[in-house]
Amino acid sequence: MHHRTPAPSRRTLLTVTAAAAAAAVTGVTAPVAHANDDRKLQRIIDRMSLEEKVGQLFVMRVYGHSATAPDQADIDANLAEIGVRTAAELVEHYHVGGVIYFSWAHNTRDPQQIAALSNGIQRAALAQPTPVPVLISTDQEHGIVCRVGKPATLLPGAMALGAGGSHADARKAAQIAGEELAAVGIRQNYAPVADVNVNPANPVIGVRSFGSDPQAVAGLVAAQVKGYQRAGVAATSKHFPGHGDTAVDSHYGLPTITHTREQWAELDAPPFRSAIAAGIDSIMTAHIVVPALDPSEDPATLSRPILTGILREQLGYDGVVVTDSLGMEGVRTKYGDERVPVLALKAGVDQLLNPPRLDVAWNAVLKAVRDGELTEARLDESILRILRLKAKLGLFRQAYATRAGVDRVVGTDAHLAHADRIAEATTTLLLNEDGFLPLSPASHRSVLVVGADPASPSGTTGPPTTTLATALTELGFTATALSTGITPTAAKIEEAVAAAAGKDVVLVGTYNVSATSPQRTLVARLVATGVPVVTVAIRNPYDVARLGGQRAALAAYSWTDVELRAAVRVLAGRARPRGRLPVPVQNADDPTKVLYPVGYGLSYAR
Repeated sequence: MHHRTPAPSRRTLLTVTAAAAAAAVTGVTAPVAHANDDRKLQRIIDRMSLEEKVGQLFVMRVYGHSATAPDQADIDANLAEIGVRTAAELVEHYHVGGVIYFSWAHNTRDPQQIAALSNGIQRAALAQPTPVPVLISTDQEHGIVCRVGKPATLLPGAMALGAGGSHADARKAAQIAGEELAAVGIRQNYAPVADVNVNPANPVIGVRSFGSDPQAVAGLVAAQVKGYQRAGVAATSKHFPGHGDTAVDSHYGLPTITHTREQWAELDAPPFRSAIAAGIDSIMTAHIVVPALDPSEDPATLSRPILTGILREQLGYDGVVVTDSLGMEGVRTKYGDERVPVLALKAGVDQLLNPPRLDVAWNAVLKAVRDGELTEARLDESILRILRLKAKLGLFRQAYATRAGVDRVVGTDAHLAHADRIAEATTTLLLNEDGFLPLSPASHRSVLVVGADPASPSGTTGPPTTTLATALTELGFTATALSTGITPTAAKIEEAVAAAAGKDVVLVGTYNVSATSPQRTLVARLVATGVPVVTVAIRNPYDVARLGGQRAALAAYSWTDVELRAAVRVLAGRARPRGRLPVPVQNADDPTKVLYPVGYGLSYAR
């Protein structure tokens, strides 16, 4: 039987770790913990019921734009998946220590709405018997993974920043991203990705990685950590111990990494070491098997040898460890949903992210403590780390966002200008036959833009063909857009060929061109018309290896507006191409041959 001790006063909670809170505001990193601060936090933990302690370990999704009055469809979804109606009820019933926002859960309509949702969640948390603020998180990597869209500033993603190669730009991008997240009440960001993308066929990381060189990635990860720290947001390097060399998507299966321990130390570890040295606040686990690090072949999320033996003891990390989503198939293949959270805690995890069934996971942890499989002291270790982070971020001092803060920070002209400037340095020119680029409206005024129109990463940009055509038109060209799709049909290809007649140039936006992709047929048929063709890879830069006959080829690394507009400025000579490949592009038919090495990138003759 667990006896509750009296709840702490609101004054105790709001004054705890004031020094650390002040440090977070000024951008000065406070020591991990003063003994005095820990004692204050421990007093809060001592007053928690066992149910409240279990709740602190969970970070959960919830549907709705409002904490108390979501749309009926979102209430229905919450009842079906979680057994509560609203975010406020989630906090009240399960005492969750964290909430994760998703655009598909309708959490991120616009900045003022997000701030109001955050405030509603915090009000619910601070009304609990033991009032503890919630740590609100999201995946705002930028580039191809983005939950908060316009009018917030959208910035180049990791591989684009890798192509830019500037630590200052990477740091500034993270600072802008962090400031805007903090303004709407999101204080933990699941970025930057620390995976080293050494496998071009990687289906889940790719351009989410800074590149294939471990030291280059390490430097950019550290720069972004510093940028988030300046903004008072907890950065999260992911996915430990390294997800860069997988050919299976851990959302749908359990990947195995065959690196030896020595290869892991050389390829995968450096960015995580760098993040830890930079003072990273949280590290996310990967649902991958690395037999060299744990012969049991448990996924890393559930591996004590990996999370405690390597991350905590070998690398010396004592910050928060958060799982990747527990709803992903990679972590569910070997054990049932009721065992996964218990095994994760036994492995050394602190935060349990987004289980498919919260009631199953929450009750499993509760039962494990009552049955003696987990000790309450083990829970207290993790809760102390979580509360230290909340204190460092100043949440005990001020948990709420303000309308004025949103207006002052989110999507400002200065931030948008920085995003354009940073993006301009990332566009990579890979092919430029006979100096065909830059284009001029005087010689190539009439442009047909065709290609893939993948859904916006944030739901608020694009479609890419329209964005490219509009940007060209603004620079004096006469451009028309024709969406041909990621898998263009024979009829759509014929339509594009017909539309190319009489044009001065065709711009094709390509998207992850495979050996069997009909995008190859589209480009070949357009080249056969005799109209000059230029390709721009709007995701993976490897597309150029599977295409032929184009006069020029660029890599943009993402299809958000900021990167596409920058690519057009390069096409038109309004900006010089300065990006350099952060990954090698190999010959499509013989991967042992490298067509374009790391560091490759053309410039325009002056």
